[in-house]
Amino acid sequence: MITDLIRELVIYGKNNGLICEADEVYATNRLLELFDVMEYEENPEITESRAVCEILEDMMTYAHENGIMKEDTITAKDLFDTKIMGCITPPPSVVRAEFAKRYAESPKEATNYYYQFSQATNYIRKDRIAKDEKWVTDTEYGPIDITINLSKPEKDPRDIAKAGQAKKSGYPACLLCKENEGYAGHFSHPARQNHRVIPIKLDGQNYYLQYSPYVYYNEHCIIFNEQHIPMKIDYAVFRKLLDFVRQYPHYMAGSNADLPIVGGSILSHDHFQGGGYVFAMAKADYERKFVIPGFESVTAGIVKWPMSVIRLQGDDMEVMAKAADHILTSWRAYTDADAFIFSETDGVPHNTITPIARMHGDKLELDLVLRNNITTEKCPWGVYHPSADLHHIKKENIGLIEVMGLAVLPARLKGEMAELSKAILAGEDIRKNALIEKHADWVDSWIGNYEITAENITEILHDEISKVFVKVLECAGVYKRTEEGQAAFMRFVDSL
Repeated sequence: MITDLIRELVIYGKNNGLICEADEVYATNRLLELFDVMEYEENPEITESRAVCEILEDMMTYAHENGIMKEDTITAKDLFDTKIMGCITPPPSVVRAEFAKRYAESPKEATNYYYQFSQATNYIRKDRIAKDEKWVTDTEYGPIDITINLSKPEKDPRDIAKAGQAKKSGYPACLLCKENEGYAGHFSHPARQNHRVIPIKLDGQNYYLQYSPYVYYNEHCIIFNEQHIPMKIDYAVFRKLLDFVRQYPHYMAGSNADLPIVGGSILSHDHFQGGGYVFAMAKADYERKFVIPGFESVTAGIVKWPMSVIRLQGDDMEVMAKAADHILTSWRAYTDADAFIFSETDGVPHNTITPIARMHGDKLELDLVLRNNITTEKCPWGVYHPSADLHHIKKENIGLIEVMGLAVLPARLKGEMAELSKAILAGEDIRKNALIEKHADWVDSWIGNYEITAENITEILHDEISKVFVKVLECAGVYKRTEEGQAAFMRFVDSL
């Protein structure tokens, strides 16, 4: 019975801190209204709850069978189960007050609460995140993280058709805007009744903290501007990133670059990404150090990393931000034709930076990853982009998360690697299989190095995929890790 499911969800809400005893009747009545039920008698036998995804699945089955939920596509179900969770999610004022109270105890206590809350409301869908495949491989640059992203469900053709027919709305302006908090959503925009955001100040400006619904790493958060304004890497951004890690010293924070190809997926809204994870790049050490004239108090150097990274360490946020801005300003205007680095062509700028801030002990640390988005007829995707021979594994742009050493690989690889395993073990001709023929040259390059068995095939594929990702990062590096490339890197350093 639906009333039993309502009772079970209310118990879940109480057990997970979403509902207090004073709100129990109110939450129950909201759920009764949603399911168009006028009568209710509490079942005393229901004293515990299952996982929320199981309760919601049964509720949606009831809703579809009784005409409350008109369709049972993935998008329709996501819209409806979020509406259900909105009935037991406390209002923003309650969440913000609890966060502030815990922040007074410690920043980590506050984010622990908020992260658990975001999972309890099913805003972060733990059952989907658990489907992602993840592994770590040791490389010459340290341990590299790989994930095959399986948490984003594929669109149902019916959803795609309906979204195409829907009237376009400018509210909210994008997926990051504060107006998403509590928004009902539609077929072209996810529901957010269970979404709550935390206001924070960065260098005196208004921002909000939230978690990514598809967490790629531990406590993957997004810090977004109160205003819907475009992303821009500048002196102010360096100050804001450093201010954030001062306020939340257990988190890192970084920004995608502000140009197409090397930038993020949402360049229209100023935002950063952060979280409680130590990426491989953060563990990498200085390869060589140098002094920037005028910034002698800042420790500066090149990091041993497949991409081109300058690391700054210091005590003073203002000095650090000015040193970073000096590097950015110099890089934006820098051209070295011998190294095929052009600041602009035909008035179109190409040079920018992907910045990442963190605390290193009691020191502020800022990594500046040099980026260039120039394209050529031979490289229409970008000269400093994964080369064509790597597209069978990774074709998409290299953003902030990948820059730091975490590969986010497409979901298609799960099925392709399973098919590839079977074909290799059976000795089949990979080139005759349409699903995996794209991987044939790659397999030929390493298959002779192993005695492959059913027991080790998965580990071998994981290791070889990791090697491809390292090559992907090397492709994205503007200065290659060769004697010639590093000499060119030092020419830029000397120009500072």
